[in-house]
Amino acid sequence: MRFFPYDQPYENQREAMDRIHNALTRGQNVLFEGACGTGKTLSSLVPALEVAREQDKTVVITTNVHQQMRQFVAEARAITREESIRAVVFKGKGSMCHIDVGYEECQTLRDNTRAVVDAEQDKQQLERRQRELLEESQDGDGGAADARSAVMDELESIEDRLDDLEDQNVCEYYRNNLTEDTEEFFGWLFEDVRTPDEIYDYAEQRQLCGYELLKEGIEGVDLVVCNYHHLLDATIREQFFRWLGRDPDDVIAVFDEAHNVEDAAREHATRTCSERTFESALDELAETDDPRAEDAVNALSAFHRALVETYEDSFGFGESAVQRAADNASGRGPRARERIGENWEDVPIANEGRRDDLTLEFLQRYSGRGIEADLEAAMKLGQELDEEYEEAYREGETATRTECQTLQAAAFVSAWMNEGAKEGLYPVVSVTRDAGTDEIYGRAELYSCLPRQVTGQLFEEVSATVLMSATLQPFDVTEDVLGLEKPVTMAYGLQFPADNRRTYAVETPPLFSSDRDDPAVQTDVTETIHDAVRMTPGNTLAFFPNYGEASRYAERLENRSERTVYLDEPGVAVEDLRQEFIADDDAVLCTSLWGTLAEGVSFDGEDARTVLVVGVPYPHLDDRAEAVQEAYDAAFEGTETGWRYAVEIPTVRKTRQALGRVIRSPEDIGVRALLDRRYSKQAKSDLGKYSVNSTFPHEQRQELLDIGSDKLKFAMRNFYGDHDCYGGDPPAP
Repeated sequence: MRFFPYDQPYENQREAMDRIHNALTRGQNVLFEGACGTGKTLSSLVPALEVAREQDKTVVITTNVHQQMRQFVAEARAITREESIRAVVFKGKGSMCHIDVGYEECQTLRDNTRAVVDAEQDKQQLERRQRELLEESQDGDGGAADARSAVMDELESIEDRLDDLEDQNVCEYYRNNLTEDTEEFFGWLFEDVRTPDEIYDYAEQRQLCGYELLKEGIEGVDLVVCNYHHLLDATIREQFFRWLGRDPDDVIAVFDEAHNVEDAAREHATRTCSERTFESALDELAETDDPRAEDAVNALSAFHRALVETYEDSFGFGESAVQRAADNASGRGPRARERIGENWEDVPIANEGRRDDLTLEFLQRYSGRGIEADLEAAMKLGQELDEEYEEAYREGETATRTECQTLQAAAFVSAWMNEGAKEGLYPVVSVTRDAGTDEIYGRAELYSCLPRQVTGQLFEEVSATVLMSATLQPFDVTEDVLGLEKPVTMAYGLQFPADNRRTYAVETPPLFSSDRDDPAVQTDVTETIHDAVRMTPGNTLAFFPNYGEASRYAERLENRSERTVYLDEPGVAVEDLRQEFIADDDAVLCTSLWGTLAEGVSFDGEDARTVLVVGVPYPHLDDRAEAVQEAYDAAFEGTETGWRYAVEIPTVRKTRQALGRVIRSPEDIGVRALLDRRYSKQAKSDLGKYSVNSTFPHEQRQELLDIGSDKLKFAMRNFYGDHDCYGGDPPAP
């Protein structure tokens, strides 16, 4: 309790802390599901800090949600008021660089700057020694004259070296780090828990590099707050732990919003290479007279041509009518070139029982002494070119650090050929349109289907982990997907008064994609939403399966509702809209369940009284989703495991996350309504596998009350009326 910053824990919070403490002491992993109000952050952080203090370890707490990062900072600051800990908040270099250069450029600038500063310091030391020896020789010390002559020779050599370094690129911010007294920075850093923005501003005012100072200052700290990629990317993780001065088994890792780890791990494991990279590599090779360039071109040009031909074929050019009909029937028919937009669109290339279309096209087009030999030549040449680019930047011959495209392209093609057929990897080609030139170009991608290939290694390396979220159940699925070995599991539901909330499964028609354009279905759903909005004494949040459905029903509500209707649209910053919405007191906000408002965002008190989830938000089931299902079917036992693990459970988690946007405190009063028969208990008998009721945890199923769409308005009127929420007479039903 020395790390607990408040008077008393919530109900069940002390129990959770005890269980987590015991598990971490034994080096076990923990899966911790807790609804809003269970104090998940402190329940995990407090025992982790205690075990770290007992065992001389560092706690790393990580999230991919910006609001949670702010919450961690607030909790860490509260802890420091009770118990002295050294805590830092770490972000990537890109968000903290004062001169906005990439990683490779930064590395070269650091090396150059240190070389210059070291030479200048050596010169100063030699000059001091030369003056001392001059005084000694003037006093009659004959040996001092000889020593001074040697120092003068060395000083001349250093001056020549400085002349050579004069034109090299350096970073003045980092130079100041090396030449000025930075003790004041570290004193300021650990007076409180400083955010990256605060560190950036402090350093900018003093012309220091805050990022490099932060790296120097995090060794041996008690707590680090960071982003997912610091742990999920193996290369970054190795560096990060080195900066911490910790071996992996000296780290206790806490993952917040851990239901997102699956997708984040998959993203970190996926590798891509654009057509533009291949074009740049071939241009690069054309400019060198190295004899290995011909071998490199053999492999890279063949892969480049195969990539272009593969996506061009998807537009239907050169196909016979019979072939086009067959492709259409298989779902791989031609896509209209003119419809390609600025978002990447997949071209399916995988085949059953044989290599993918791109590989087959590459093998057909390639000619040379052997793919493996040519790629090895390309890799070696690329490495040498990359070293030349670094040297040119180091010497100031170029203003920016050139990335070797040959090296990148060769490494990708090698991985494609050697790993493309491995379990859990799905080869795919995508196309997009360049907004500036209107040209269509493509990329090849090795999409990683099995997150445990990333997370399993991480969980084995570190001392222990806590994965916490409001939606981690079913635990056995999370355990399988992430590769956890016999984790300790615990779940705590809402601790707030049950009388202050109602959760309804409303029997509106199932919003199957095939029925969404049915006028009768739209009318029924619109009427039910309208009733719910009208009976809400305040704001209503309405979540839909996608932005298109959100737009459809926002327009229908505007045509008949007196409430202000706000629409969240894709690609538009949402915070201003959210602020405008919560400043209102009689509005409805329509958004997508796959948008940024569905999780990690609180609507406290009267910000939103009612939350509606309209439909079951199944993702678009494209070829990638099918590949993940097939990979899960192969990796895990059970009937329809792939569908359950990869589609149904993540979909219901999305719904559960949306429901958690309201009822954020013991005083909150609100209604949570699921508008789709597939959520109801009664529908299980006639909808069969399409019912999702049984996918909810037992405690949430117990709270779900089945209700007819025509009865919802009466139920809500009575509920809010019983709690005196209307401030007067309730609206007429």
